[in-house]
Amino acid sequence: MPSATPAAPAAASAPRPWLGPLLAIAGAMAFSGKAIIVKLGYRHSLLDSGVPLDALTLVMLRMLVALPFFVLLAWWGGRGRAALGRHELAAVAALGFAGYYLSSTLDFLGLQYISASLERLILYITPTVVVLLSQWLFGRRATRAQWLAMALAYVGLLLVFGRELHFEGPRAALGAALVLASTLSYALYMIYSGEWVRRIGALRLAGWASAVACVLCLLQFVALRPLATLAAVPAPVWWLSLLNGTLCTVAPVLMVMMAIERIGSSRASQLGMVGPVSTILMGVVLLGEPLTGWLVAGTLCVLGSVTWLARIK
Repeated sequence: MPSATPAAPAAASAPRPWLGPLLAIAGAMAFSGKAIIVKLGYRHSLLDSGVPLDALTLVMLRMLVALPFFVLLAWWGGRGRAALGRHELAAVAALGFAGYYLSSTLDFLGLQYISASLERLILYITPTVVVLLSQWLFGRRATRAQWLAMALAYVGLLLVFGRELHFEGPRAALGAALVLASTLSYALYMIYSGEWVRRIGALRLAGWASAVACVLCLLQFVALRPLATLAAVPAPVWWLSLLNGTLCTVAPVLMVMMAIERIGSSRASQLGMVGPVSTILMGVVLLGEPLTGWLVAGTLCVLGSVTWLARIK
């Protein structure tokens, strides 16, 4: 979750120096659980009712649960501050569309076709996409070290993607393309949100942009699906959506922000590398996804690349 440049972390003088790292790790793991819950939702929708619920329904249920919390977050972040102006409202709407609505919808669509592990690795290369887009949009030329770091990430992705493509065929290619488009959409959010974070505030921007995305997902469902679809949603999917909207959507936003406040964005980002690893482990245990040497090697390449890229000045 993008945020304003934090003040110097206060972990060294805090009475509980372990709290910041714990929040960063818990937030990363909670974010990673989203893919697992979505995959379980697809399974339950078939096993319990015989009705195949699609991505638009599942993403709507997630956003329906999360909406009240994001509105509360926006209100909390805006206490004592001037109301948003016309240009700020337009920016919030645009950022909410690209950063949360479009990226979430594409991500859920992609998860219909690829494993949770591959999905998390694709999302984790967002920093490399930001570098490439910055060069294309603003002429910020990447250094040789950055090119090498990005190449390592894409080699790792190809190792994992190649195996899924071999077994799943065109389905894997479609799923990976959708999640990659989701990553591109979120990278655009990261690039353009910096100025607005400073003007609006991290909490208020995250709250309102996420609330915009929630409303768009609800409107999308009403426009494209009959409301009778909700009656066919199995009870386990409702419970999974409640878990997804709270533990895997709202809670990690707050935990990561609190972690950044305590230990700084750089260290919080480094601890966030537990996310892809936890997704792989949960995928193996809860979804029965295979743990292969190709997956381990690809994951190490991606994690190494992102770490390298973060250290390049």
